[in-house]
Amino acid sequence: MADKRDYYEVLGVSKGASDDEIKKAYRKMAKEYHPDLHPGDKVAEAKFKEVGEAYEVLSDAQKKSRYDQFGHAGVDPNFGAGAGGWGGGVDVDFGDIGDIFSSIFGGGFGGGFGGTGRRQNPNAPRQGGDVAAQVVISFEEAAKGCKKKLSVHKIVLCSDCGGSGAQKGTSPVSCPQCGGTGQVSRQQRTPFGVMQTQSPCPRCQGKGRIIESPCPSCGGQGRVRQAEQVGINIPAGIADGQVITVPGRGNAGVNGGPAGDLQVQVSVRPHPVFERDGFNIWYELPITYAQAALGAEVEIPTLDGKMEYSIKEGTQPGDILRVKGKGIPYINGRGTGDLLLKIVVEVPKNLSKEQKKILQEFEAATGDKQYQKHKSFFDKLKKGFN
Repeated sequence: MADKRDYYEVLGVSKGASDDEIKKAYRKMAKEYHPDLHPGDKVAEAKFKEVGEAYEVLSDAQKKSRYDQFGHAGVDPNFGAGAGGWGGGVDVDFGDIGDIFSSIFGGGFGGGFGGTGRRQNPNAPRQGGDVAAQVVISFEEAAKGCKKKLSVHKIVLCSDCGGSGAQKGTSPVSCPQCGGTGQVSRQQRTPFGVMQTQSPCPRCQGKGRIIESPCPSCGGQGRVRQAEQVGINIPAGIADGQVITVPGRGNAGVNGGPAGDLQVQVSVRPHPVFERDGFNIWYELPITYAQAALGAEVEIPTLDGKMEYSIKEGTQPGDILRVKGKGIPYINGRGTGDLLLKIVVEVPKNLSKEQKKILQEFEAATGDKQYQKHKSFFDKLKKGFN
């Protein structure tokens, strides 16, 4: 990691830069080094990848926080893996939390959060918790769809004991203190008579069984945390911030219960020249004064590559031209948005004397009827004075 440049330095922003400043810096740098503008240039290609990597970290609040605290090591997929790690996501197992509250408050919380006071069977099957992860994709990948592999740290069944928690060749046994019920009774004489209360058995923690020879791999828990490669299909047309649910790829269940789900939030890197608007794409198309006045065949970029486009004679600055079907596909549906071209007419600078003379002659030969807005303005002005 020592040979990597500081991500803030890569984007040319300060450490306290806002999200908007980081985004603008990325767009500027990505446009400067985009492979389409530097075909075959390995240096530009490396710069483009470096800029994308920096933006991927600094645009994500969690990754940015870890990077600010630990540097490049903080965003390494293996960083912190032994202690629950960050890897590809954060898991939340509410069943386990419920067990903790149950042991503290005497069973009123049951296996789920906020129970009714009725004790649930601690050995009943329980679904595993969901795991949250994030994937960062390019603008083009969001438009076209893609396949990604994520390294996700999650809870899985122990392969050595098969989830029983007992050492191979042994099995859990009935708890001798509660007789396998998981509950112990206690009688107490009060002014209102003899009261009997029940509480989870302290020896088996309410499970009704104990493990005399715990599995050395999982410490008797039956589940372990480990990294797993998970492949996901990202549909064409997905938008920034949308979440993809992958059923059954979350934490392993308890007592034979089903696994939870993997919830993958999709972050889309902004494009150097395109702006997404729903399923349409905006692009500012610069043309010359002559092209706008006379019309021309110009080359425009699309998500499918470059294409020829006809500019009509008399096209005005700010005109919006629509290219049908060259936008973003409708997610999980039929049809595609459009490419919207906003015309920007560039005015030439640093003209030579000869060029200025030609332009002055052209202006002198041009009547007001060629300038509708100019004429309309002065007509309105005259009417106002009259």
